Amino acid sequence: MIDPVSGEHVDDHLRREPFASRLPLLSPGALADEQRAVYEAVTGGPRSGRAPAFRMTDADGRLLGPFNAMLYSPSVGLPLQDLGAALRFRTGFTRREREIATLVVAAHARSDFEWYAHERIGLRAGLEQEEMDALRAGRAPMFGDVRERVVYEAVRQLAAEQDLGDAVYAEAVATLGRAAVVELVTLVGYYTALAMQLRVFRVGVPEGEPAPEWPDGDGDA
Repeated sequence: MIDPVSGEHVDDHLRREPFASRLPLLSPGALADEQRAVYEAVTGGPRSGRAPAFRMTDADGRLLGPFNAMLYSPSVGLPLQDLGAALRFRTGFTRREREIATLVVAAHARSDFEWYAHERIGLRAGLEQEEMDALRAGRAPMFGDVRERVVYEAVRQLAAEQDLGDAVYAEAVATLGRAAVVELVTLVGYYTALAMQLRVFRVGVPEGEPAPEWPDGDGDA
């Protein structure tokens, strides 16, 4: 059948999948050339690795999470996925710092898939379960590293207020440097945008995976 909004050919049973209720998952074999470029950038780029921390595709090879939405608008999806790759693999942050920042955004947005993916990436990056639990509950973990404390506080304020106060900004510049502050603000904007897409398109965790338990019991994607 034809999707009435996108004009894409989709299978009717895709509309009933609980983790892609508004954007049917697109089959790799039915992608146009521009969509194929996005698909290959996601699945063949640095995210894939030898053993990805989370499921980016289903058993049929269809993209999950925010990546399926990128296929619907390749002109936006291709640079968007590249921005995400740059933020994950080409900034000056340590892996722990980057995942602390991403998980703060995911928890603030109550984004199920974002948390599902980056909790697993964070564990590989060396975050402890106690630190994860604190971040999910909106509490400040007991970070021993001053850079991690500054990253946490700056991202917490950015997520909550969409701004940085003078004191937090000055501390972030002094501790991280101006270039890193630019990267950090961009990271928050990127993952906030993904969280909004996941919410609007009703995308949850992959089938068979447990959703995160939010403090108020009201988690969504």
